[in-house]
Amino acid sequence: MKSSFAKKFMVVALALAMVFTFAACGGSSSGGDEGGDAAVLKIGSSGPLTGGASIYGVAVKQGAEIAVAEINEANPDLQIEFKMEDDEADGEKAVNAYNKLKDWGIQIMMGTVTTGSCIATSAVTFEDRVFELTPSASSADVTAGKDNVFQVCFTDPNQGIKAADYIAENMAGAKVGVIYNNSDAYSTGIFNSFKSEMEAKGGEIVAAETYPDDTNADYSAQLTSCKSAGADVVFLPIYYTPASVIMKQAKDMNYAPTFFGVDGMDGILDMEGFDTSLAEGVMLMTPFNPWSTDESVAAFVEKYQAAYNEVPNQFAADGYDAIYALYDAFKAAGLTADMENADICEAMIGQFTGGFSYDGLTGTAMTWNDKGEVNKTPVVVMIQDGIYVDQ
Repeated sequence: MKSSFAKKFMVVALALAMVFTFAACGGSSSGGDEGGDAAVLKIGSSGPLTGGASIYGVAVKQGAEIAVAEINEANPDLQIEFKMEDDEADGEKAVNAYNKLKDWGIQIMMGTVTTGSCIATSAVTFEDRVFELTPSASSADVTAGKDNVFQVCFTDPNQGIKAADYIAENMAGAKVGVIYNNSDAYSTGIFNSFKSEMEAKGGEIVAAETYPDDTNADYSAQLTSCKSAGADVVFLPIYYTPASVIMKQAKDMNYAPTFFGVDGMDGILDMEGFDTSLAEGVMLMTPFNPWSTDESVAAFVEKYQAAYNEVPNQFAADGYDAIYALYDAFKAAGLTADMENADICEAMIGQFTGGFSYDGLTGTAMTWNDKGEVNKTPVVVMIQDGIYVDQ
């Protein structure tokens, strides 16, 4: 069953008014309309709404809230009540957040946002038989051995392979340096698949440098190693916070390689205090380009900007797609909100692995395999004059 964007965007002013009520970044929010005899489906989530990774969590939350408002306006018989807890991108806090959602009465989990936190919560949702669809936790470890956990985002191995293929095919002869976080499952997962694919393609990695923590403040040694090795492309399978520091320090040492990032770099242009000129010419992979001329994307961007006064990043689009995919699959499976969580879970697993297809902002005709992985392809963009340009 495929969603219809034409239907989604026929939302009147009331829906936008509802979105504005959700715009607070902290705490939790509810998008449900429990008036009358409408059935209510409780979807919970957690993510970093505060702290260094809050750009991701807040964006997911806001994108999800727009979807909730649209769905509730268009479908009075089955309303969504949405609640998101702050986990600060910490696994232990994510489990605590999930327990709060259980007390609230969660029926389906949309989340969590970051990989480490999702690995922690998915182990619990598996035991509880609560269906989980994460918008943005991309490690294969998130879904491994858990039949109830699925991903909207493409996986870390997929990103590493696609990045290596792109560099090998479009930047032939490049000497590649890599800087990655060796304590982070997301970063190391992408690096390992990137390295294997680069070797298979005959590419040359001249330096592979690590650091232990995203709060690291000095990358001069890693950059010096890449520069000394003659790396003209530096692959950064990391998040935007360390990437911003790396770009600044590279400029300070007169080192100007082509930086090539992954989806964790999405959001760097919105980072407070960041000199966006440092990102000029940076390449990255993302499933969502807010400057696309696609009609559905343009409509979402317009609505998001009206509600939150900022351009949505891929994580906002992931949150939007996650809510719609959950709702569409729920209805396609013929489920009702009064069912037990375990029964909902089993039916949703069957739906997602049984050929269910979803057309969204981050991909068309998305399908899922029995490992919980989504079938869609990342695109490569370049940052030029403060926007993404498809490559």
